[in-house]
Amino acid sequence: MKLALGTVQFGLNYGVANAAGMVSQAEASRVLALARESGIDTLDTAAAYGESESVLGAINVDGWHVVSKMPPQIQEGMSVADWTMESVNNSLARLRQRNLYGILLHRPSQLLGAGGDAIYRTLQRLKCDGVVSKIGISIYDPEELDNLSRNFDFDLVQAPLSVVDRRLVSSGWMSRLADRGIELHVRSAFLQGLLLMGEADRPQKFGRWQSLWRDWHAWLDESGISAAEACVRYALSHVEVGRVVVGVQSHYQLAEIVSAASRGGLEAPPHLSADSEDLLNPARWPSLE
Repeated sequence: MKLALGTVQFGLNYGVANAAGMVSQAEASRVLALARESGIDTLDTAAAYGESESVLGAINVDGWHVVSKMPPQIQEGMSVADWTMESVNNSLARLRQRNLYGILLHRPSQLLGAGGDAIYRTLQRLKCDGVVSKIGISIYDPEELDNLSRNFDFDLVQAPLSVVDRRLVSSGWMSRLADRGIELHVRSAFLQGLLLMGEADRPQKFGRWQSLWRDWHAWLDESGISAAEACVRYALSHVEVGRVVVGVQSHYQLAEIVSAASRGGLEAPPHLSADSEDLLNPARWPSLE
């Protein structure tokens, strides 16, 4: 199963289409149970995801491949090497695990700063010691790889990919990562739920892409499939992708996604892709008018 379970909703009220709030621990347990039954073996979390790591630790994630991410800010008053080591150990403590499948930098630009080499060396040492199996980065734009890949070797990269966000493909980085043997996990298949919303529910500030939404819904109607199915199957259609990270609010949503994934990959018309950073980067959404 090429799906991985994203768990940001276990620790934060996350997503533009999220009306239910943070997932309860009881529901999180049901989601994990269904995920395991469905053949999903990988969990995605982060130090910045509120209580997510602690919730997972309380549920018990023994036997899972857990990928977490470093805090987005380096703590002042500490050497970057100590901060790196302490950050990983804190995640392990919250998760109640002795090791991680992967640890990613949530802010890869930290590697290009003054302490970047020390961060990288410390992560390499943790890998050599067996504390983590793979080290890597979580990116928002494939262009970040242009500079980082010249100076650092990664085992794992997480990047956005969706029907409307095909930068990973068009930039050539999806193929290059595969050629280098770097494991690729993709996220944002639903664009934080924006692609799952009906016309009447989508916030008005996204109205400048009205023609895109019109084409999107027309294609769904013509194809006779749901938005969730189209999103999941498009992400799965790329053989270079190791895992498609999906977040859910309930085990019912996960069941729908697992069912969609069982139908295999699906190509989407080229005209549905977009290149506007304002749309593709959720960090810019609060400033939209």
